[in-house]
Amino acid sequence: MTSVWLDGSLVDVDVARVSPFDHGLLVGDGVFETLKVSGGRPFAWRRHALRLDHSATGLGLQPPDAAMLREAADAVIAANGVVEGRLRITVTGGPAALGSERSDVPPTVIVAASAQAPWPPTVKIVTVPWTRNENSAVAGLKTTSYADNVRALAYARARGGSEAVFANTRGELCEATGSNVFVVIDGQALTPPAECGCLLGVTRALVLELCAANDIPAAETAVPLDALVTADEVFITSTTRDVHPVHAVDDREVAAPGEITERLVELFADLVGRNFDP
Repeated sequence: MTSVWLDGSLVDVDVARVSPFDHGLLVGDGVFETLKVSGGRPFAWRRHALRLDHSATGLGLQPPDAAMLREAADAVIAANGVVEGRLRITVTGGPAALGSERSDVPPTVIVAASAQAPWPPTVKIVTVPWTRNENSAVAGLKTTSYADNVRALAYARARGGSEAVFANTRGELCEATGSNVFVVIDGQALTPPAECGCLLGVTRALVLELCAANDIPAAETAVPLDALVTADEVFITSTTRDVHPVHAVDDREVAAPGEITERLVELFADLVGRNFDP
């Protein structure tokens, strides 16, 4: 039977209960982190824990105790026998009234884990007709308000895509529903900066560090959405995808994996193998 960590205890999922008045359910008032589980261990724990704190603080929630979270993570992974998969930590505003105002209660904390099917070697991404608001109060925070992403991903899947890509309100490349986007132009790997409204992914940061350490030209810079049309290579990065080559953007075929993408795939795999908490 699947087990989850709920508010301080490991419980069977069949008996786990969250209040129907929980603010995470009512108004999407919550934050979360997803971590790669490899060999039964969560990868890049320190970075994900710091980003969870950043998101919680940015939303005005009390971040959970770090030691308690790690205990919960290890317990959930072990209880469910997850060797290769994903771990999710969710923190919500807790039970509240039927509106936007929070109550003075502790946050709800849920830690869950599951197996993860391997991704295909390369993927198609689809641009969507909706935008990210780079001036939003929650820009750059990993919140549970994912209705935009659900709608966009369904749009992409209906068109044969594995991911959906947003522009921001200025027409600049922003991000995908659960991934950061890189374009390779004239031998340089480019990805949008925080000012474009994207969530700064942990894998994204590690890839930029690998570029710097291995003399691969890279930069955080704003580029128009149509850079996806002219780029020599495109790849996406995320906790569960690592460095994932893109073979098509909408109806345009892209060489995949390109030279720089392939090198980063190898460098990232090496990093995971030698340093589990970089």
